[in-house]
Amino acid sequence: MTAPPVKPVAVLGVGAAAPSLRLAASDVGTAWGSGGGRGTVAVCDADEDTLTLAWQAANAALEAAGVTPAEVSGLWWGTARPPFAEGPSHAFLATTLGLDRTVAGGLSSGSPHAGMEALLGAWDALAAGHARVALVVTSDALVPGLGTTAETTTGAGAAAVVLGAIADSAEGPSTNGSSPAARLVARTTRAMPAVDRYRADGGGATGDVYDARLFREEVFVPLLTETGRALSQDAASPLAAWAIADPDGKLASAVAKRLGAPLASAPVYGALGDAGAASALLGLVQACAGTGSGATGSSATGSGATGLFGAIGYGGGRATAVLVDATRPVPGAVGVEQLGAGRRVGYPEALRARGQLEPMEDPIPMGLPPGGAAFVRGNPEMLGLFGARCRSCGTISTPPSIHPTCIGCGGDELEVVALARRGRVQTFVVNQTMPPPFQAPLPLVVIDLDDGARLMVQGSPADAADLAVGDTVTLSLRRYALERGIPVYGFKAFRVAGAGATVGSGQDRAAQEGGR
Repeated sequence: MTAPPVKPVAVLGVGAAAPSLRLAASDVGTAWGSGGGRGTVAVCDADEDTLTLAWQAANAALEAAGVTPAEVSGLWWGTARPPFAEGPSHAFLATTLGLDRTVAGGLSSGSPHAGMEALLGAWDALAAGHARVALVVTSDALVPGLGTTAETTTGAGAAAVVLGAIADSAEGPSTNGSSPAARLVARTTRAMPAVDRYRADGGGATGDVYDARLFREEVFVPLLTETGRALSQDAASPLAAWAIADPDGKLASAVAKRLGAPLASAPVYGALGDAGAASALLGLVQACAGTGSGATGSSATGSGATGLFGAIGYGGGRATAVLVDATRPVPGAVGVEQLGAGRRVGYPEALRARGQLEPMEDPIPMGLPPGGAAFVRGNPEMLGLFGARCRSCGTISTPPSIHPTCIGCGGDELEVVALARRGRVQTFVVNQTMPPPFQAPLPLVVIDLDDGARLMVQGSPADAADLAVGDTVTLSLRRYALERGIPVYGFKAFRVAGAGATVGSGQDRAAQEGGR
């Protein structure tokens, strides 16, 4: 069956994100008395998850592309394991990004192939004329089963890409800035009904493949090789590099060897492990950064690469490959080393962060259920981080729902506005003991934002010892708690690098996100 011609779409910018913790694969092996593994895997801290990672990567991509939230036609999000198995995952992410309530798009989940499904969905919408600017976000923070080999390979991360429609009358690519830096130009998919890694309904962790050798020799390597070769047939010239999903740190290189081009995504796996639905796009960002990809313009410092790049995602028995034609460095493309080295933790702390090692005590329930009226009515302003500006005196009251009149002059002519994401500490207190699920020491910080608003939010336990009045902080989305099985999100304050934040930590990364 011959597929119809594919209409190219523009790549306007990309972004990437990694969680704040790192676990050495060898530490896992030591804990179980086995040989362990090589490299490190990224682990979400207790206040991070697939949604907070998606938010970070999406903001980075929008900034790189020079696109405002108001210009986004649709949001396509791919994650194997969304924060709600059934619930408002997509609506939560769209709100935190400041996207319009009418935004189109969709949520793909169920396997690591979800990232590619989101990309293809956005591509189809642009090609059909149903969208002008599409935001594609891929993220994952899978939880491997205890004692499985996946504990040494399963990581976390996120990648995002801003895509734009190309007019039918537009000319081909150019190097003088008159056309997009890169285009998605070809794609292909192959499937095989084989059970690989899976999580049963109601299961908390993802299990290993039943037979690793069978999976390698009869499923993964032949399926992805076939998919990659089919994509290569549509390329006008040999590919400069491949970015390939890699469940164990070995399979992707076997596929790349058969396809005859360098594996640009290897550093991503070495630093973060298998990032699930985000793996292929994270590898593609790495390839476009030019850090050792072998492409034209690539360098050790990642000055940006040009050429043809292939990316292959896999999951649930499906493999999809896409072809990117980069004629200029892609805005936002960075090597994985620029995402920060993270904070090294041992195996027990990683288990606690994943929720697999918990004390024998019941968390104190919140006074208000997350599904109750207070959250339903307050979620838009909490997730969107809104305030109410007085039309008379300009004072911003927070939050809007409990301030029907201005706290400055008492006026009742208010307009809802997005709050600044940066400010200075006005005062704070550090709680040295906290009931679960909160982590002590936990700062509560009062911030004077750059727009004049005053806000009280949680701070980071990592900043507790050094936090001081006058410190510059930025606000970053985090998961506050998992209450009655429902994730509760809000913004936390993180010290800016140079004001005491640990370089390469989640706090340092959050500081760099600043100001959208």
